[in-house]
Amino acid sequence: MSALQFPPLFQGVPLEGGADPFERATALAIAGTDPGTVVYNLSGNTLRASLIFAPEVALESAMAMLPICGVGFQAALGSLAPPEVAVHLTWDGTIRVNGAVCGAFSVRAASPDPTAVPNWLVVGLELAMTSLEDNPGEDPDRTSLQEEGCAEITAEQLLEGWVRHTLYWINRWMEEGPQPVHSDWRGLVPSLGEEIEVDDKSGTFVGVDEHFGMLLRTGDDTILLPLSSRLKG
Repeated sequence: MSALQFPPLFQGVPLEGGADPFERATALAIAGTDPGTVVYNLSGNTLRASLIFAPEVALESAMAMLPICGVGFQAALGSLAPPEVAVHLTWDGTIRVNGAVCGAFSVRAASPDPTAVPNWLVVGLELAMTSLEDNPGEDPDRTSLQEEGCAEITAEQLLEGWVRHTLYWINRWMEEGPQPVHSDWRGLVPSLGEEIEVDDKSGTFVGVDEHFGMLLRTGDDTILLPLSSRLKG
């Protein structure tokens, strides 16, 4: 297999076997590895990859990398998949393809303090390329790209596209602020305006603040759930 092609300033670290890119990227980030490192494992049924960032803003602002990675993923898959394939996201990073869960994003940072600039931030992606089940389709709420008519898409193509489109959205966020990301991201989150339950709190998901914190209306009150509350330990 030829080396994957990433944009300038991005460099790949391939893993094999059962090695977890999210954990490896975390270890590399702690050790001071350059931002723009893409740690990935394409073996097996699942695309697993993580991006290392070095934020220059406080964590609450830097959490925009999670929705940015989501918008970048939708653009990447949208450019490769048949037009009838629909990609949606949840606020905390679950990926749905044609309505069923197909993967998810995870995020971890050097510090959970929302007001501090973290030394590093890692966003991980896991996506089912082919079914892990003996009987695909048995669980209607879980799917894979193969089951949704995307069998011709390779993990290599999708990973390269994800990094490329994510870089585009990072640049827009840096140059234009969060508004363009907000506009595209909102169209990918079907639970906006619906009754949901998060952290044992039930209410209407009425929108997000400038840092993508969830605004949840419960009765006469609206509470804010910061996106940084989704950090992995």
